[in-house]
Amino acid sequence: MKNIISTAWNSWLKPHKESILLFDSIAAASEIALMLNGQWDGCNGVIIAKCDEIAVNTASLLLEATWCYQGASKAVLDRVTADEILRRYAIGERNFVNANLRCAVLASVKLSGINLSYAKLSWADLSQANLSKADLTAADLSQANLSGADLISAYLMRTNLKGADLQQVSLRGANLTSACLSEVNLTHADLTGANLALADLRGANFHECNLSGANLTGALFIESDLAFALQ
Repeated sequence: MKNIISTAWNSWLKPHKESILLFDSIAAASEIALMLNGQWDGCNGVIIAKCDEIAVNTASLLLEATWCYQGASKAVLDRVTADEILRRYAIGERNFVNANLRCAVLASVKLSGINLSYAKLSWADLSQANLSKADLTAADLSQANLSGADLISAYLMRTNLKGADLQQVSLRGANLTSACLSEVNLTHADLTGANLALADLRGANFHECNLSGANLTGALFIESDLAFALQ
């Protein structure tokens, strides 16, 4: 009996894990945060201490919104234009989690420190862009053009970069843990000190790529491809 009481007491004292919900409308996220006593992140995310899915579904139905848990594939925001991103960034906004920027043209833009985690950026043109210290965790950058981009110290954990053009990109000190870089073009890229642990590098072009000090622990790659890299 004593053990049962102790277990129940410890369970009550133990903090509950917060849930992060994403909505397909920024306005809906703001309203639902108020309705459910949650914390709005300023974009389309709501942080709540304990998720009551019935309450969330009811609130979403009232506002004609759809939602998902962070990291899921649905509840994508309506397409955001490049001009809107630049305008909102210029006035200090940095949080664009889950934004839909497929095929967007953002060449040569300065978006240092931007949060584009879980964003949809497949086929986007980000050539020569300044994305240093940007958060691109779990973003979809497949087939994107990032040639010449500045991604120094960027966060790219679990990011999908399959088939992307990374020629002459600077990824010094970037975190690419578990990222997918299969079939990417890394010609003359700088990955000095980058973390590529558990990354998928199969079929990547490493011609004249600088991998000095890079962490390749557990990474998947074809050794013959690395023969053309600078180490």
